[in-house]
Amino acid sequence: MSSLAVLDIDAKRIEASSRLDPAQRAKLGQFMTPSTIGTFMASLFRKWPSEVRLLDPGAGVGSLTEAFFQKFMQTAPKGSTLAATAYEIDPTLLEYLTEHFDGLRSRAASKGYVAEGYVQPRDFIAEGTFALGLGTATRFTHSILNPPYKKIGTESAHRKLLAKAGIETVNLYTAFLALAIALTETNGEIVAIIPRSFCNGTYFRPFREWLLRHVAIHHIHVFESRSKAFQEDAVLQENIILYMERGQKQGSVTISSSRDATFSDYAEREVSFSEIVKSSDSELFIYIPIQEGHQLPKRFNSSLEDLGLSVATGPVVDFRVKDYWIQEPQASSVPLLYSHHFVKGEFVWPKAHKKPNALTLTTETSKWLLPKGFYCVTKRFTSKEERRRIVAYVVDPGKLPGDLLGIENHLNVFHIRKSGIPPEIANGLAVYLNSTVVDDFFRTFSGHTQVNATDLRSLHYPSISVLRKFGIWGLQHPSATQVDIDKAVAKYGD
Repeated sequence: MSSLAVLDIDAKRIEASSRLDPAQRAKLGQFMTPSTIGTFMASLFRKWPSEVRLLDPGAGVGSLTEAFFQKFMQTAPKGSTLAATAYEIDPTLLEYLTEHFDGLRSRAASKGYVAEGYVQPRDFIAEGTFALGLGTATRFTHSILNPPYKKIGTESAHRKLLAKAGIETVNLYTAFLALAIALTETNGEIVAIIPRSFCNGTYFRPFREWLLRHVAIHHIHVFESRSKAFQEDAVLQENIILYMERGQKQGSVTISSSRDATFSDYAEREVSFSEIVKSSDSELFIYIPIQEGHQLPKRFNSSLEDLGLSVATGPVVDFRVKDYWIQEPQASSVPLLYSHHFVKGEFVWPKAHKKPNALTLTTETSKWLLPKGFYCVTKRFTSKEERRRIVAYVVDPGKLPGDLLGIENHLNVFHIRKSGIPPEIANGLAVYLNSTVVDDFFRTFSGHTQVNATDLRSLHYPSISVLRKFGIWGLQHPSATQVDIDKAVAKYGD
């Protein structure tokens, strides 16, 4: 992108951003694209026919169209035409977008090209699904997008419109991407910057299946710093850039990374698609192995089912049993375990906190309780001060009274048929899950701090005999450091 164009579009983006209502931005999930990211995204396009039709849904001030326009004039043959269609509904952004598009024709003509810009001040999901339903939709040769990030309610109009178009998804960003793909012609190219959250989890499985059926993924770029890609907007989601072709045969994939939007430490590697989506994975998780070696050792090849173990979210949803909360345990109560009872490697109960330490034992509460025993638990949400994604602990029944216990819904719990597991196996699971090799592998398919039971089921585990070795070692080394854990997993896992 030319230096003047960069200054102009970035100045407009920053000025427009300052004028937006923060509450409205949050409502619409608006995060605008810095020019450095736009330039990189535009560089990924490979095909330049004589007539280019570009789609930019959720266009903001037009940063991505500008980046594409610059690449078009650098690469396409002289005399080529560009018709750019941009959707935007925010009145403030529309001012900047319309002004920017008004200048495309003269700027293109000065360089020997033909360009027209069409601003659509309409709801992209409503318009796109309507056009697809009628069979009258314009098909684009290229799509470039930074869609809004916002959950879609189950009963919302958008959810129903998308379902009619054969698209089942739970967030605006995946809805925008699916529609952009549907509106791109066969062999057309799509480049998008989106959160990584669709790569795993049950809710996004229908979208992953739809995506992999319609496109070939050629390039995935990862920003290694969670806060750097959209630093000005304080975006904390881990974002990736995807380059895809519609209706093409899937081949190998380029995996690239940079710490931030400067791309100063850019690095890439080529991987087989079998490393991205495992043929045996019914959940169709999308793995992004940035570095070679971020795989679980082949000797750890057991599923939880093979081991006779299960994992589930904690059965107690605390607000549903609020009438039975007890701060200080009593003879008629049972322990209730929360994430805050597991901190810095220790299990501490009871503990002073705004949440209760126990529940009154009644017919209503008993159906959510487990028999007291050894369990391995992991936090579903990693706190900011914890560097690891998976943080595992062991519930020691010797520290708890009574015969029953409650495990709150913000924890995942490993169990055997809804009962406890042998202490050495519980400790072995904790040692294994707290190892760096598991953390590195988990990051290949999870870009956020949430750890779901589905994610834990997707992992492979050591055999029972190896887990027992880990557990015996863990019981002998209750204050082990991360280095100690990693050495033990490497030693006893052979």
